[in-house]
Amino acid sequence: MHSTKENLQILFEDNHIIIVNKRAGDITQGDKTGDKPLSEVVKEYVKDKYNKPGNVYLGVVHRLDRPTSGIIIFARTSKSLERLNKMLRDKTINKTYWAVVKNHPKKEKDTLINFLKKNPKNNKSTAFSKEIDGSKKAILHYTVIKKLDNYSLLEIDLETGRHHQIRTQLSNIGCPIKGDLKYGFNRSNKDGSIHLHARKIAFTHPVSKEIIKITAPTPKEVIWNACIN
Repeated sequence: MHSTKENLQILFEDNHIIIVNKRAGDITQGDKTGDKPLSEVVKEYVKDKYNKPGNVYLGVVHRLDRPTSGIIIFARTSKSLERLNKMLRDKTINKTYWAVVKNHPKKEKDTLINFLKKNPKNNKSTAFSKEIDGSKKAILHYTVIKKLDNYSLLEIDLETGRHHQIRTQLSNIGCPIKGDLKYGFNRSNKDGSIHLHARKIAFTHPVSKEIIKITAPTPKEVIWNACIN
């Protein structure tokens, strides 16, 4: 299931950045599980492809939750990492997500505003309608783009980037993401994934200044296939 440099799906690469379609189940960078992170797989790929001696530089710009798939940007130089980090802070990198959720939301289109509080003990966030101590404001916009019998496919644009934000806010309106046991879906997906996919990204290249627009193919799986056909 996990990525190796042979099955790595590269969506864009040049001397400054490399953009990958992460598989569900991959961790972006090393964690306490000790599993091999995607950042290491990409380093190996760069090392082999360009015959680089010694250590390969690779900066992790942002992360995706382990059960989530989709677009991840890595920086190949410290200069591009610094600029991409600034762009993230300034919110000039536009990310669009797709989520397959249980039920059909009451509204075809809506903006969800909550205050999220993270509980480090169970690594879970809770949504509140009012600000409470230690909570952070979370804003997302969604549109229903397809209805299946039991599920809806939503396109989501985030205004803020909070811990498990999409998962928490959708669960809060009674539409948990398919496979997401942690946030109220009734059963897990066989492979441990959840149906949340970082689908599109648009930003100005940190060095060349050209406009980069990337779309990541969805995982090859029955429900995802039904969403795109």
